[in-house]
Amino acid sequence: MTEQARRDSWRARLSQGPARLAVGLWLVFLMACAAVVARTGFTADLSAFLPRAPSAEQQLLVDQLREGLVSRLILVGIEGGDAAGRAALSKAIAASLRADPRFSSVSNGEPVNQAADQRFLYTHRYLLSPTVTPERFLPEGLKAAVADTFDLLASPAGLFTKTLLPRDPTGEITSLLGQLDSAQRVPLRDGAWASRDGQRAVLLAQTASAGSDTDGQASAIAAIRQAFEHAQQARQAPQAGTVPYRLLMTGPGVFSVSTRDTIKREVEHLSTLGIGIIVTLLLLVYRSLPTLLLGLVPVVSGALAGVAAVSLGFGGVVHGLTLGFGTTLIGEAVDYSIYLFVQSAQYTHAGRRDERAWVGAFWPTVRLGVLTSICGFASLLLSGFPGLAQLGLYSIAGLATAALVTRFVLPRLAPTSLRMRDVAPLGQRLARAAAQAHRLRWPMAALLLAAGAVLLMPRGALWSQELASLSPVPAREQALDASLRADLGAPDVRYLVVLSGPNQESVLQGAERVARELDPLVAQGVIAGYESPARYLPSMATQRARQASLPPRQALAQRLQAAVAGQPVKPGLFAPFLDEAEQARSAPLLRRDDLRGTSMALAIDALLTRHGERWSATLPLRAPAAAQDKPGAASASSLDAAPIRAAIARAALPDTLFVDLKNESDHLYASYMREALHLSLGGLAAIAVLLAIALRSPRRVLSTLLPLAAATLVVVAGLAASGRQLTILHLVGMLLLVAVGSNYALFFNGSGRQATAISPHTLVSLMLANLTTVAAFGLLAFSSLPLLQAFGMTVGPGAVLALLFSAILAPPALLSASARRQP
Repeated sequence: MTEQARRDSWRARLSQGPARLAVGLWLVFLMACAAVVARTGFTADLSAFLPRAPSAEQQLLVDQLREGLVSRLILVGIEGGDAAGRAALSKAIAASLRADPRFSSVSNGEPVNQAADQRFLYTHRYLLSPTVTPERFLPEGLKAAVADTFDLLASPAGLFTKTLLPRDPTGEITSLLGQLDSAQRVPLRDGAWASRDGQRAVLLAQTASAGSDTDGQASAIAAIRQAFEHAQQARQAPQAGTVPYRLLMTGPGVFSVSTRDTIKREVEHLSTLGIGIIVTLLLLVYRSLPTLLLGLVPVVSGALAGVAAVSLGFGGVVHGLTLGFGTTLIGEAVDYSIYLFVQSAQYTHAGRRDERAWVGAFWPTVRLGVLTSICGFASLLLSGFPGLAQLGLYSIAGLATAALVTRFVLPRLAPTSLRMRDVAPLGQRLARAAAQAHRLRWPMAALLLAAGAVLLMPRGALWSQELASLSPVPAREQALDASLRADLGAPDVRYLVVLSGPNQESVLQGAERVARELDPLVAQGVIAGYESPARYLPSMATQRARQASLPPRQALAQRLQAAVAGQPVKPGLFAPFLDEAEQARSAPLLRRDDLRGTSMALAIDALLTRHGERWSATLPLRAPAAAQDKPGAASASSLDAAPIRAAIARAALPDTLFVDLKNESDHLYASYMREALHLSLGGLAAIAVLLAIALRSPRRVLSTLLPLAAATLVVVAGLAASGRQLTILHLVGMLLLVAVGSNYALFFNGSGRQATAISPHTLVSLMLANLTTVAAFGLLAFSSLPLLQAFGMTVGPGAVLALLFSAILAPPALLSASARRQP
């Protein structure tokens, strides 16, 4: 054995130890990440995008979206067939769902709770009616109340009033029914609710599970579909010539389940298609299945590390947006293995690759590219919004892991004899084309000027200021929701007065004080009305006061006799009234449990809630009827907040808020966007500082950053020219564009003190890396989901432009030298 052979053998034995250690540590790391991921929970909860220190209004916004008044409602419509058939299906579905524990209530116009409601109102009328005051039972008050009741005898409600007259001559039941009657009556057709045009039957289902429980909502939706199918099977098919029956559903729970399923479906579909394209590209270049499989090792490692890092950093919960964003990691992480395999192919001797030569020549550039990416995403870690911080942590952990696996593990897994297609001829052709790239500088300058002009043109706001811009719900489903909501008169809660206190009694008393200030606004037409839990469950203090308003039986009988003088009634007609009023004076006070079995219990459950040691009462406000009658008013009507805030101030209650949920959500999103912009600028500044330290040349720093800035400018201008408003997701996409494009720019400018000619193999690796990135991101532009579409439309074209601009702005001498290099 020669001396050189002995040295090579000695070096090989020495390197086996570190190699085995690197692979062993990597395997342990993967197993640890897999264990963490197995215990990780995944959520679409909006609270991930609530500030870490939210205001009371912001916390209320998220509480309403998770478990508020409308989060449990599913609006159901039945179309097709004839009116009688639709009504019959509605009744069958409602009967099935009422027996299902997944639903707390199902309403379709059938009087299922009517008897219980009537008994409850009649029994407790003196405790519930706001007209029960001391003045009402004085002689003059009794006379006026009885006169009003006799006037009703001549109205269409006369028959109902006549039956109640002996027991309720003051009209408390009539007053209560008028107060509790819905502001919008739903028409009845064949004994079930129908739309105003009569073309569909409508139902309103309230789920037992919270709106934030997506699995519970999915189960409830499946139950409705099953009930519809069974009801159809029990009936004859529609007559020939009629449209088959069709089930419609909408509501927050339906949207959340649909969005979750759409994200899962599109992520799987687009990821599969993207991976297929990437694998095909790599196989065309590598012509080696082992090389292809090894190239995916950093991708899998990075994805596992990213999810595990977020899980550990955020209490074992990963947001769905983070996972959607994580699928795009493929396009960046696969680049590192491409650089290793393609670039190291030029260091082949006697059929064996010299990976150490690649480490010495190219790893500094790759490392600097990774560090620039980390700097960009590290700014998101400082965000006050956990959702953004999750995106930043996932990106940093995933990219850093993919790069480290490429550097320390992949060379140990790949045998030095690993062969792939000779790409030198392709590299030479690319080198000759790149040598002419500088001729495109003037066209590039013209393109940038045009992009700047587009952005300077007068238009609406470039950046969206509304949270609705991120809504994944298609326009047709939003239109269906508005239509069914109008048919049912279902609450579309936007304006809320919310007060809190240490116990139920305190918040009920507060609700009554606020109501007294809101009543004049209803009379003035400022608001159309409001709901209040105290309407169904008055405070104990109010109930005692109403009991005290009832005079003793003897005094009440004397006053009543004077009040009915001159009326054609017998003296003993009102004996039941006197008896029941006397009983009400000493009857037990109304408690929450007394409402069980009535429709009012559902309202109390929604409006009067307990959170830990605190109680809260919610009073939803309705916009004026004139505004609601306008097309689209369900979502566009607005209230003048000033008189409402003044009314709340007059109530002089602590811990009381008036909240416009739409405005609050938009303000939340605006603050979210401002912070993200500031952090992004900070990340760009950190990248510039890092490049200045590493490159130690202002010219090379500028030539590295300029292609990235130019690509971002053109992409933003293109989006603006197409009429799109930019969202927070486009901004994150720009950060990823900088992360991807920085690798291209650095290879064209070098990472050492002296820039060197770009080898043909390097050009092939850049082209292949760019194609895989476009394959991973470009497909997302065709997604129907805003979060995926924003990434695709930003990073896809941006990556292509970053590569082209890097070549155009690279020193011509370097590209010319590359073209002269021999394969």
